[in-house]
Amino acid sequence: MSKIQKIKGFSDLFTPESTVHTHMENLARETFGAYGCREIRVPILEKTELFARSIGEETDVVQKEMYTFADRKGRSLTMRPEATAGVLRAFIEAGAPSDGVTKLFACGPMFRYERPQKGRLRQFHQLDVEILGTNAPQADAEAVLMLWTFLSRLGLKGLELELNSLGCPKCRPVFHQRLRDFLASVETSALCEDCSRRAVSNPLRVLDCKVPACRTLTKDAPRIVDALCPECAEHFGQVRRILDSAGLSYRLNDRLVRGLDYYQRTTFEVVSGEIGAQTAVAGGGRYDGLIRQLGGPDLPGIGFACGMERLALLCGEIRVSDPDFYMAVLDDQALNTALLLAQRLRERGFSGEVSFDVRSVKSQMRQANKLGVKTCLLLGQDEMDKGLIVVKDMATGAQKSVAQDDIEQALGFRGR
Repeated sequence: MSKIQKIKGFSDLFTPESTVHTHMENLARETFGAYGCREIRVPILEKTELFARSIGEETDVVQKEMYTFADRKGRSLTMRPEATAGVLRAFIEAGAPSDGVTKLFACGPMFRYERPQKGRLRQFHQLDVEILGTNAPQADAEAVLMLWTFLSRLGLKGLELELNSLGCPKCRPVFHQRLRDFLASVETSALCEDCSRRAVSNPLRVLDCKVPACRTLTKDAPRIVDALCPECAEHFGQVRRILDSAGLSYRLNDRLVRGLDYYQRTTFEVVSGEIGAQTAVAGGGRYDGLIRQLGGPDLPGIGFACGMERLALLCGEIRVSDPDFYMAVLDDQALNTALLLAQRLRERGFSGEVSFDVRSVKSQMRQANKLGVKTCLLLGQDEMDKGLIVVKDMATGAQKSVAQDDIEQALGFRGR
């Protein structure tokens, strides 16, 4: 019988990769919690309509990348391709407060059917933060600073912050018309198939195209920052002044439009030159109007997401503490006692493993070395008869017999 293999683009995570992900999640909870974010967990499956309405019908995500299927009742369901829509849907259903600020944090797997590449699989993982209920530029600045603080605590180097403003419903149409006029002067057939379509339906997305020919043809395209209304210009100026005062350097990127239609005003990305062509490791922006669009109150919001697989490429291996002990069993009669002694030690704060069968001392010493334990505890019939246990220092090779009631003291003397 042939073995069953995993689906392409879906990865298994063992140690040390899983350790890196756990470290990122724990650090995210600690860092985002310091800014007042509360964790929320939302379903992997949502109604397809949620993503079509929030992300945008013209985006690659909705048109090409979503895992969508009909359930047994014929309802169209989608495995979440991003976190914001689901978090906002939950926020609305929970009775979104019309006053005050709500800060939410989520993490977990997302799903997009795209070509697997370095740092991006069809099942990938994200850390997500949403700040809801305020349109203050200070919230935009805090979101950026929160993200940068997290990445700095991860110890990542060589990152660059890119910043842009996409305007608002008041000034965006003016820019759209300027961009359409410009694109009308470009030989449409020279654009890629997607951009040829977007030039009419969603011109802003043309600026986000990564096809070299399209980027060359649009290099002289108008800049959205030149079309900002006074309110958006002042908002963006405030965000920049705060970041400048915080000493956070950034680069203005007037082609930064992000891949989802709900963004407006401040958008940002953190990029790295160390993970190949797909340089973005995190990003986000403001999405005022999206909560209302999803059937909730007219509340503004801003958020960001981090791609954990891409961050893991930059993190390297995370060192975890070695176990305190390995308990080697030298006689069948000692198996149960060894297990109960190990359980007692774990209940008192020590970590370690115990052998489930009797093997040679040499074999069990190899296992202890493989685990990297500080101490090996040896229990045989002779020790059982005398109520003792052998405590072996794995660094020096020194060993001594102690009473079974004194194991904690013997381990504690070794640095706990």
